[in-house]
Amino acid sequence: MKILIIEDEQEIALSIKNYFKDNGVQCETAKNYKQALNKIDNYDYDCILLDLMLPDGDGFDILKELKRKNKTEGVIIISAKENLETRIEGFNLGADDYLTKPFHLAELLVRMQALIRRKNFKGNNNVVFNEIKIDIFSKSVTVHDQKLDLTKKELDLLLFLIGNEDKVLSKGTIAEHLSGDMADMLDNHDFIYAHIKNLKKKIHQAGGSDYIKTVYGLGYKWENE
Repeated sequence: MKILIIEDEQEIALSIKNYFKDNGVQCETAKNYKQALNKIDNYDYDCILLDLMLPDGDGFDILKELKRKNKTEGVIIISAKENLETRIEGFNLGADDYLTKPFHLAELLVRMQALIRRKNFKGNNNVVFNEIKIDIFSKSVTVHDQKLDLTKKELDLLLFLIGNEDKVLSKGTIAEHLSGDMADMLDNHDFIYAHIKNLKKKIHQAGGSDYIKTVYGLGYKWENE
């Protein structure tokens, strides 16, 4: 999963990023309104952590921009403002959750994971697709009850594909999901083909069906046979 942390206090942003990274989450940061809009315009995220008080703008305006651009990212407001009016305004503008500073990083991680499960997998901790079973908490995958030895990237790719069933995902979109804004620095997206090939091979060797379809000239999609 990939998230964007919009936070001008760099110590807070770095602590969140380091804690989430240790828990397998791809994080990007924006320290002001201008950077945040640039990230939102150019990338897609599973979740956005949004501070309301930015040096060059208002977090509420970012919520308005997300709505105007029809972006579907889940949003958790992280703010020192602790009053009912602020909470209500945030929820009315499309925020999904609100956490008041100071907070425990473990709680923020759990809330973020729960939000993504609600949006992508209807709140389930266990994702089941025919013979494939994924335990999101333990990060384990089985096919016909046979455990697969997947890398973190392969697991992220599998969840991303299943969560976007029947949608064609370009190599660029997949690269951004797996590598964040580092994808812009890559000469090509050949590593996506390698991850796709390895994931297909591991599922096939365990007796699973071939759900990953190549859409020539466009990308890949997860399709029920």
